[in-house]
Amino acid sequence: MALAPTILVFDSGLGGLTVLREIVATRPDAHYVYVADDAFFPYGRHGEDQIIARVVPLIGELIAAHTPDLVVIACNTASTLVMSHLRAQYLVPFVGTVPAIKPACAQSKTKRVSVLGTRGTVNREYTKALIRDFAQGCEVTLVGSAELAALAEAALSGVEVSDHDLSAELAPCFIAGSEDHAARTDTVVLACTHYPLLMDRLVRLAPWPVGWIDPAPAIARRVADLLPPPNGETDQAGAEMIFTSRRPHALSRALTPFFGGRIPA
Repeated sequence: MALAPTILVFDSGLGGLTVLREIVATRPDAHYVYVADDAFFPYGRHGEDQIIARVVPLIGELIAAHTPDLVVIACNTASTLVMSHLRAQYLVPFVGTVPAIKPACAQSKTKRVSVLGTRGTVNREYTKALIRDFAQGCEVTLVGSAELAALAEAALSGVEVSDHDLSAELAPCFIAGSEDHAARTDTVVLACTHYPLLMDRLVRLAPWPVGWIDPAPAIARRVADLLPPPNGETDQAGAEMIFTSRRPHALSRALTPFFGGRIPA
């Protein structure tokens, strides 16, 4: 019987669960280790050097402890900073998460695209380079949210989050331009993996319909490309959930759907 591959998914908090969900659907045979670095959450409040100094050795410790076949950095903020460092230091394959500007601009009909991310992600030179390379004539609006990731975590944990608070974070994404519908924003890039946790509410609160670009399906396809295909029956694959703060979390019921119905240890 073949051994199940181990996939380690890392994020600053719970946003990477949206990526995990897509990967599990693609590779249900794998064993999953999800690591939420909640002791350092949110990453947007830390400097670039601090994030690099935090994440690079932490990933090394996790690789040593869990010997994954592949590591997914399911965080835009971390990915735009640490991927080159990780690939230089560790031999495990890595898959990162970066703002999906290229596909968003390719699909936009009005040529107005907004990128909704943390302030750190939207201000980073990496993101601006993606716009220079892939805007394809689109007008790209960068919207840095200070609170939306925390609101998404709160909502997943069962805390009441008001429509008013969500709308305030979302509003700058929608540029009308004029009364002509052909001139207004028609595509929004979700450049933080936390935001799809609120997808149903974002769609409902949007002032008009837009295309929402979630990078998770593309990340799952990349993971599938890098791993050997399933080879017959595998050992029983499980799942682990690790919080770096080591604080107790009563989230098992909320987390189970992201792990494909498995209850993470």
